[in-house]
Amino acid sequence: MGNFGQSGILSAGQITHLAAYLQLPPPDAPPLPMADIQASWDLVIPVTSRPFTPEHERNWENYTGVILRDAGQVAIFDGDTNEELIRLSTGFAVHILRSSSTGRYFYAIGRDGLVTMIDLWTTVPTIVANVKGCHDARSVDGSKFPGFEDTYIIEGCYWPPQYVVYDGLTLEPKQRVDLPMVDIEGTTLIENRVASIVASHNAPVWVIALKEAGIVSVVDYSDPAGVDFPITANINTEKFLHDGGFDHTGHYFLVAANTSNKMVVIDLADQSLAATIDTGDKPHPGRGVNWLDPDFGWVNATPHIGEGKVTVYGADPVGRPDVAWQIVRDIPLPSAGSLFIKSHDASPWVLVDMTLSATGHDQDICAIFKATGTLDHCFTVAKNGKAVHMEFNKDGSEVWVSDWATDGAVIVLDSTTLEEIRRFTGLPTPTGKFNVYNTAYDIY
Repeated sequence: MGNFGQSGILSAGQITHLAAYLQLPPPDAPPLPMADIQASWDLVIPVTSRPFTPEHERNWENYTGVILRDAGQVAIFDGDTNEELIRLSTGFAVHILRSSSTGRYFYAIGRDGLVTMIDLWTTVPTIVANVKGCHDARSVDGSKFPGFEDTYIIEGCYWPPQYVVYDGLTLEPKQRVDLPMVDIEGTTLIENRVASIVASHNAPVWVIALKEAGIVSVVDYSDPAGVDFPITANINTEKFLHDGGFDHTGHYFLVAANTSNKMVVIDLADQSLAATIDTGDKPHPGRGVNWLDPDFGWVNATPHIGEGKVTVYGADPVGRPDVAWQIVRDIPLPSAGSLFIKSHDASPWVLVDMTLSATGHDQDICAIFKATGTLDHCFTVAKNGKAVHMEFNKDGSEVWVSDWATDGAVIVLDSTTLEEIRRFTGLPTPTGKFNVYNTAYDIY
């Protein structure tokens, strides 16, 4: 507690009133109705005033957006020329970037619920629209099914319990939809947060994970009139859902129920629960990782916040049904506290951080050798802060790692030798990094 009395900030009477106020029942959290969402919409540059072809000759598909979390900014780098092109002010504590289906646009989502749309075809990347559909949010994604490229985007809220669909080129609000407020046990919920969203490449739907409910919902955007975006399926899974991503085919959605210590597998073809996998203490895969294991075929994996290991499970029910959605390897790490795991077909490694390590490994990255399925070595990457989040460039020849500190950096490693190639310094609190091509096509 703050020393408000002895420091002279508050008088004795003010402290008495403050103590009384803190004992009152909290007020109801504010709603965010459609009228307010529409009033927040800011179309900075209309579609007709944007370029019809790129205004530059850069390889924009190899741009990488770096979140400068505490600064409320996104820095965009040209991965071919190694230039920082621009820093753009976006929402508070930006959580992720998502690419539109064509890759032309970045959508940034701040924890304040502000969605920012960035055009990568302009001479330098430019903010073209903003809108605020939530008071608190962490998830956004575009429409990716053929025929709906860059047509819509969806924002999922932490509060209020709702999602909002926008025009994918202007961010004009289209519809606000309340979330179901009952969990898998039939209990009425006070809050129900949208933890993560993925856009299917195989159907005109988004898949959203409802944290408190333990439900994975399917949102359909195929309405010919473009005005109705309903939940068409609610799939009961496990409570406390968090982050997740696709298997290597895109037919399955794998999401962590991290406080339940499980991974959940959703079959998107028949919209059903395919499997529940008991992992370890608080699995946290981010979007996850897919690779071809020499013994078990295609696999997927998660590290854990609560214990030092990577749990690997079979992820090929067609080619290897004998091990599908079963644990095939538990790979020990020197510490708990992992947040992300990543790989690329061009790299022989699966890389995992230990950002929240309490035993001195928070600046390290560990490398699992795909050819053996074992931990090969761990090495120090960060200097000023914590090593967090790995992202590959378009062709997979490089992997970018954040040094998460006030005076932070992004370290670029050769994806085969893992030797440092270069270091972008002077970045305030860099966290997630998102390559345009890999994000648009869900390559992880």
